[in-house]
Amino acid sequence: MAVLHAMPAPESPPHGPERPSRRFLPAALTLLLAALLLIAAHQLRPTPYADRLTVHARVAHATVPRAQGKAVEAHDPTTGTLLWRHTRDGRHPLAVLPTRGDAIALWDDGLLTATDGHTVRWHRALPAATDWLPALGATGVLRPLGRGMLAVVTPYRVTAYRLADGDLRWVLPARKGCAFAPARAVRHNGVLLLAQPCAGAAWTSQLIAVDDLGRITPHRRPLGNEVPGGRKTLARPR
Repeated sequence: MAVLHAMPAPESPPHGPERPSRRFLPAALTLLLAALLLIAAHQLRPTPYADRLTVHARVAHATVPRAQGKAVEAHDPTTGTLLWRHTRDGRHPLAVLPTRGDAIALWDDGLLTATDGHTVRWHRALPAATDWLPALGATGVLRPLGRGMLAVVTPYRVTAYRLADGDLRWVLPARKGCAFAPARAVRHNGVLLLAQPCAGAAWTSQLIAVDDLGRITPHRRPLGNEVPGGRKTLARPR
């Protein structure tokens, strides 16, 4: 006669059945730690172009920003109070051109910046600046063209940027065997006259005239410099 023995019941864990949440807890902690590390790395990431803009007071009057040592500074014209200060780590400004609402600065590494006192709006790097900037300096390099345009005159080329957004509008290279002389440019009636010394060339070929639309030549058909999508408001006829 067969004898049936009851099978012993399986022993339960001393602390009860394992909960699923405990299995996912290490993974959740790992994801949280990774997120915190990413946030910390983002906060410690160096600012682009090493800019440091400190706003000390609200700009309420027209200011004339100037290069002061290693910074570009703007002071209240009435009280002399420092309004804002723009620096770049390890760099110093060589020239500052005040424009309507902006300060255009040329730095010793050939970088252009446009600052409105609240933010650094755009940056542009001049090509081959290390070939001429240390020796010639920045005298005459920044030239206003009017109608919201800026000319940057270097020995190799003249580049024109739109002040609204830093867009490159046109480039005029120097003739072969010639070089522009930034310090010898003169602006008259909206025209910028540039000296372009050339060995053995007639003086008429050593003087170039440009305006906001580029080199002035007979029958030219230049492109416009308006911001794309901009609208012009016309007054109603009376």
